[in-house]
Amino acid sequence: MGVRRKARECAMQLLFAQERGAMRPEALNAFWDDADAPPLARDYAERLVALVAEHQADIDAVIARYAENWTLDRMSRVDRNLLRIAVCELFYVDDVPVRVALDEAIEIAKRFGGDDSGRFVNGILDRVAREEGDRVTEAETDPALKVAGGGGAG
Repeated sequence: MGVRRKARECAMQLLFAQERGAMRPEALNAFWDDADAPPLARDYAERLVALVAEHQADIDAVIARYAENWTLDRMSRVDRNLLRIAVCELFYVDDVPVRVALDEAIEIAKRFGGDDSGRFVNGILDRVAREEGDRVTEAETDPALKVAGGGGAG
């Protein structure tokens, strides 16, 4: 498994735990002790969690706009947080191609979510990418709109 895939999985688990109110400092330390994540994965996961927190209102508004007949609170925690991570990467991370952000979220949804999670996440993210294409493209090319960062490819 690649560093960024591991980071995305860890970020999803951290966001999930935060929603449950289970992310006390000692729990965070225990999480990282058990995560078997290399330092680059940990750094990127923590970066994603921080970016989602910083931009959550905007990210959730984008998701809500394209989740026909679904409210965020009706979505499973796994699906909701994977969507947040992918939208975050689309708009706020400078070195993740659109297709990578979508494919990664879909694959992680298949692994951690329910039977229909992959299709559900794909449907929403595909609409976001198509209908917000100008915004995504602008964010990919305008450094003022993205948070710079390295950490390896996709």
